Amino acid sequence: MTVVGDPRTRTATIAARLADALAVPPPPETGDRSPRSRWQGQSLAEGAAGVALLHGVRASSRHGDWDTADGWLATATSEDLSAGPSAGLWFGAPALALALTVAAPPGRHQRAAQRLHAAVARLVERRLTTAHARMEAGQRPVRAEFDLVRGLTGLGAYLAVRDPDGEQLRQILTYLVRLTEPIPATDTAGRAVPGWWTIDVPTTAPPEPFADGHADLGMAHGIAGPLALLALTHRCGITVAGQTMALDRICRWLDAWRQDSPTGPWWPERITASDLLAGRPTQPGPGRASWCYGTPGLARAQQLAAIALADTARQQRAEAALAACLTNPAQLAQFVDPAICHGWAGLIATVRCAATDARLHPLASHLPDLIDQLLRSLDTAHATGWRLTGLIDGTAGISAVLHAITTDTGALWETALLLDLPPALPAQRSGDSE
Repeated sequence: MTVVGDPRTRTATIAARLADALAVPPPPETGDRSPRSRWQGQSLAEGAAGVALLHGVRASSRHGDWDTADGWLATATSEDLSAGPSAGLWFGAPALALALTVAAPPGRHQRAAQRLHAAVARLVERRLTTAHARMEAGQRPVRAEFDLVRGLTGLGAYLAVRDPDGEQLRQILTYLVRLTEPIPATDTAGRAVPGWWTIDVPTTAPPEPFADGHADLGMAHGIAGPLALLALTHRCGITVAGQTMALDRICRWLDAWRQDSPTGPWWPERITASDLLAGRPTQPGPGRASWCYGTPGLARAQQLAAIALADTARQQRAEAALAACLTNPAQLAQFVDPAICHGWAGLIATVRCAATDARLHPLASHLPDLIDQLLRSLDTAHATGWRLTGLIDGTAGISAVLHAITTDTGALWETALLLDLPPALPAQRSGDSE
């Protein structure tokens, strides 16, 4: 996608072109009642909810119009919304609640937003009750209990935007503090592992290495997500008993599994029981430099924790790790697409946020080259038929990232990645109409 002109203007132009290509929602697929059809509506990752969020962000910064956002919100809410086991920040009622909080046009949809918020509140209550009962029984969690995508961390991220002064956010933080403590489980790992040691098997992995559980370190499904939420809320003055101790506990675990190499430090995606016994990870080297599981997401979470803990040395180490991976061809070459979750856009979003807080490394100086690489990757992807449109997995997310770079207006939608929280809750709009 070639555009001439100065880099900032070029980036803004491409962001606008990608958004304009998503101006009109597709017509409904009549007769398609499949789960896939419902997913496409109420998903931040692949569906209309994420595209609505993009257009709402652009409209709020006067780079788009509210009617476009409203059209996508109508598409996103055209089916019954999920508030069941699969619902979370990226899917179902919580995803639409976040989209309405961020993307609803002024004076519209407040009653719908209130109904969705009430549905999320009921979901949080059920999830917390189940989680604490599980802990009392000395049982291990599944990642979907606590992670960013489907778990209580993601629901906490929504509450941090929608109701930061509410009791439920503090209840989630209290749960996360407890999650960092060992539980009296009777399995082989026992109290030697942290409370987030999980019993589920990653979908893309063979089951045998995970028979005795594992610890997931990633931002999307692992402990880096809770770390980021605990740190970001702490920075906003939202604290509960034991929060700083929980931050320190997680950081010390990550310290123990940090791997140093000539090209810079990195962290394994997961720690299995055999890794624990050996004292070293099976993973031979760093994975891709992605937001979801790579060095960037983990480094940003630790940078945020260091800021919360006023730990300058830790902040320096986190920023140095991020800076090193940005010049490591082995990590950068592993990207599979240009999007947020696994690709270049997620790396750029992470670097943009980390650069804003960086004290010791000029991270922003890497952004022009990273943007060039993103645009080359996007051209290649389009040439090979890549046509995903969502916020997390598609072009809506790429547009949102480029828009944030040129306008510095990213914090609201970046809540979906726990890279940042807005400095204050946006004023609740009145005069609602459906």
